[in-house]
Amino acid sequence: MRYFITFSYDGTKYHGWQIQPNGISVQEMLQKALSTLLRQDIEVVGAGRTDAGVHAKMMVAHFDLGQQVNEPSCQHVDCAQLVYKLNKILPHDIAVQKVEPVADDMHARFSATSRTYHYFVHTSKNPFLRAYSWQVYGELDFEKMNEAAQVLLGTHDFTSFSKTNTDTKTNICTITEAHWDLYSSPLGNHAEGTWRFTITANRFLRNMVRAIVGTLVEVGRGKLTLDGLRRVIEEKNRCSAGESVPGNALFLVDIKY
Repeated sequence: MRYFITFSYDGTKYHGWQIQPNGISVQEMLQKALSTLLRQDIEVVGAGRTDAGVHAKMMVAHFDLGQQVNEPSCQHVDCAQLVYKLNKILPHDIAVQKVEPVADDMHARFSATSRTYHYFVHTSKNPFLRAYSWQVYGELDFEKMNEAAQVLLGTHDFTSFSKTNTDTKTNICTITEAHWDLYSSPLGNHAEGTWRFTITANRFLRNMVRAIVGTLVEVGRGKLTLDGLRRVIEEKNRCSAGESVPGNALFLVDIKY
């Protein structure tokens, strides 16, 4: 029987979502916890990958239970109790919100219809924002950056914003939402100059959001025009786009099915 598990994590100390040979990952921690509680080897499949240091306010994964599990399958198991037990043994930076049975053909990655990310930047030095927001030096024209964000909307080949040598079959994605807005941090109001970039698409390439943010910052600094951004997309060349920005300010926040 297949289950969806909804959870969140602070990615600061992890080498991303996916299991790595040389570092600890969120997937590894979750699999170990589930395998311990369910007394069988559990493999979880995530809705996508997050890079090292990237966070998730909402992540979804699926796992299957075989008939040999000592506890009855989820029609009888108290899934709320499983959530409770997972949160007792998982580290403090991973929290499970929900476990629920789903149809056997539901897939955490391939059944998802959209994903939304937030990226945070601040323009004034603030010691309380540095862990989860990127400090940008110099003036940025966020109005122009919002105009540039609209250029990204629609279905395009986003090779210019992807890591090279990936295993994806296509770099075509459909972006349905992309904009900047002032964001009130928990420490106060807009006076801190904190901005949030929101982007929603049917799928994302590796490093795509961070490369897009870096390119939009080039627009905000007056180093790239809107026509220049269109050419960046058309050239399908990673060297044409801006630098990848730090991962600590990036959050996966929503997944739709």
